[in-house]
Amino acid sequence: MTRWMALASLTGLIVLGLAWEMWLAPIRPGGSLLALKVLPLVVPLAGFLKNKLYTYRWVSLMVWLYFMEGAVRAWSDKPPSNILAFIEVVLCLVLFTACALHVRIRLKAAKALATIPSSTSA
Repeated sequence: MTRWMALASLTGLIVLGLAWEMWLAPIRPGGSLLALKVLPLVVPLAGFLKNKLYTYRWVSLMVWLYFMEGAVRAWSDKPPSNILAFIEVVLCLVLFTACALHVRIRLKAAKALATIPSSTSA
């Protein structure tokens, strides 16, 4: 479940970032280059789909950059941009929580597997 939460919130951040900067509340009419901020979010998609633990670890650190942007814009922009920024903050919190729980669960399962004695020893 944590894997799908992480994938859904990451996809949500990508869609939100593009829609925000291109159509919903762009800084300049017709869109802005701030839409490029979603490019680093596209990189971990492959790692999430392949279920790579390392990807979950570094995304849980990277997401705080987007959280900071959302927090600043939530308190400094005018509607509708501040509402979109609040949604970004929520998606970042969901993504961080999902990644942290996923890493914790997988490491706990790996540790449990490592402590099980092998019954096929010679």
